[in-house]
Amino acid sequence: MMAVRLPADHPPVRAKRIGVLLVNLGTPDGTDYWPMRRYLSEFLSDRRVIEWPRAVWYPILQGIVLSTRPKKSGAAYDKIWNRERNESPLRTFTRAQADKLAVELATEPEVTVDWAMRYGRPSMKERLEHLQQQGCERILIFPLYPQYSASTTATVNDKAFEALMAMRWQPAIRTVPPYHDEPVYIDALAETIEAKLSSLTFEPEVVIASYHGIPQSYFDKGDPYHCHCQKTSRLLSERLGWPKGRLITTFQSRFGPEEWLKPYTDETVKRLADDGVKRLAVLNPGFVSDCLETLEEIAEQNAEFFHEHGGEQFAHIPCLNDSVQGMRVISTVVLRELQGWI
Repeated sequence: MMAVRLPADHPPVRAKRIGVLLVNLGTPDGTDYWPMRRYLSEFLSDRRVIEWPRAVWYPILQGIVLSTRPKKSGAAYDKIWNRERNESPLRTFTRAQADKLAVELATEPEVTVDWAMRYGRPSMKERLEHLQQQGCERILIFPLYPQYSASTTATVNDKAFEALMAMRWQPAIRTVPPYHDEPVYIDALAETIEAKLSSLTFEPEVVIASYHGIPQSYFDKGDPYHCHCQKTSRLLSERLGWPKGRLITTFQSRFGPEEWLKPYTDETVKRLADDGVKRLAVLNPGFVSDCLETLEEIAEQNAEFFHEHGGEQFAHIPCLNDSVQGMRVISTVVLRELQGWI
């Protein structure tokens, strides 16, 4: 190809490239009060996350919530903190996913892979600007949420386009759709479950698929999240060949006084133990990476609930993380969404 000769005084022009930006929820920079407060303030100020009127919510947020919750959340994060890297597991896994995806896409030299957090660092604005500066005229945004919700996928897309609004020369943008029913994703979950269960010294009587909850009012307004979660569980149960009732769907991590999607995970764990279930396993299909909600809330808190109510053996099935199965899902979806660009 003939090289394009530019005038001597022309600004430098980088080669045309394609960017892939993996985006996960977010993470505090530390477990102390002020890093936790900054993170929670950004997260809980998002209108997609808390839809209450600002005049009602902001006094509550800036008052009791940000006065008390940073200490409580910081103590929970401290239990799972990656002390070797001095960061949360979510940041560790997201970086690893981006690094491994870059290796898998090495045969496509025009592609640059990066990663960001919706809340906290590295910010989406920072990494989008970096990709543009590297010559990326086309960027694929990948919200790492298999099931769509306005409070997760949509807010990632919002933030991406907000960053573009400040750019004079905007790259072309694609966003990855939900992949809750993709065969590669269902297969990866099934393989992970089978591998974990085969390593246990007991066979669970019941397996819970616990998804992050959303307020019932969001579902009532048309959010498809509940339907996506139910479909994932149904397809997963069919793929495993399990009888009806062995895999049940619940929702965790509720916040505030509103009613959230039911059944609640913690109440279900307690009820199962009260009803005589002695062996239980829990997985988190809606989480691409293990994080506070899986490692502390499920693997620790809910394990304690189960034992306190008479349960005997509890297992937490890990998320896909940067495993072979997890990376197969990410690379398959990325390569599909890059069609026509590479």
